[in-house]
Amino acid sequence: MSEVRDRLALALDVGGPDDAEALARRLEPWFGIAKIGLELYAEAGPAMIERLRALGLAVFADLKLYDIPNTVERAARVLGRRGVDFLNFPAAGGAAMLEAGVRGLAAGARAGGHPPSKALAVTVLTSDADVSTFDARLEAATLAGCDGVVCSAHEIASVMERAPGLATMVPGIRLPDDAHHDQARVATPADAISRGADWLVIGRAVTAATDPEATAEAITRDVADGLARRAHTR
Repeated sequence: MSEVRDRLALALDVGGPDDAEALARRLEPWFGIAKIGLELYAEAGPAMIERLRALGLAVFADLKLYDIPNTVERAARVLGRRGVDFLNFPAAGGAAMLEAGVRGLAAGARAGGHPPSKALAVTVLTSDADVSTFDARLEAATLAGCDGVVCSAHEIASVMERAPGLATMVPGIRLPDDAHHDQARVATPADAISRGADWLVIGRAVTAATDPEATAEAITRDVADGLARRAHTR
C-alpha cells in the first residue's frame, strides 16, 4: 500500500504541536504527507517542519503565501530552505506572484540541499460553491510554471484537459456517511482518486473519528479501489 500512503496528506488541524506530532506518529503507517496549516504554524512555527520530517513524513506547508511578488519569493525561499515538500500560493494573486513563489521555493530547496519542492496554486477553496474564477486561476498557474494546483475533485477533469502538466492536490475528502461540515464541493477518496487526483488532503474525516486508525485503514482501502478503477479505465 506504499503507493496509497504516498498520496495521502494528513491535515494536522488538531491544536498544539505536541498533539499534532502525536497524531502524525499514530497515523504515519497510512499517511505519507503531513499538512501544516495556518493554525498549527502560528502555534509551532517552522520547527514543526523539522519535527514532522523527523518522522519520515513529507511536509505540505498549507500557508497560502499571498503578497507582492518580492515578499512571496523571499518567504518561499525560506520555506524551501526548511525542507517543505509542498507549498501553496493563492492563484488569485496572479501569474507574476505565483512565478515569484515558484522561483523562491526552488532556490530555497537548492540552498538547503533538499529535493525540489512542489509549488501548488490554490484555485477555488472547496468551501466555495462558486467556481467562476477557476479557469483564469488555472491559466495563471500554468503561465507561472507551478507544479500543480489545489482544487476539488470536481475540477480534476478540467485540469487534466487544459493543463495536463499540472498535478492535483485535492481537499474536501469525505467518507460516504460523513458530514460535509463547511465544505461545498466534496468527494469520497475512491471517487477523487479514480477521477485522477494525485494527492488527497484528509482532515476531520480521520482526525475527528472515534477510531482514527480504523478510519485510516478504511480510507486506504477506498483509495486502493479508486486506483484500481482508474487503471481499468485507461
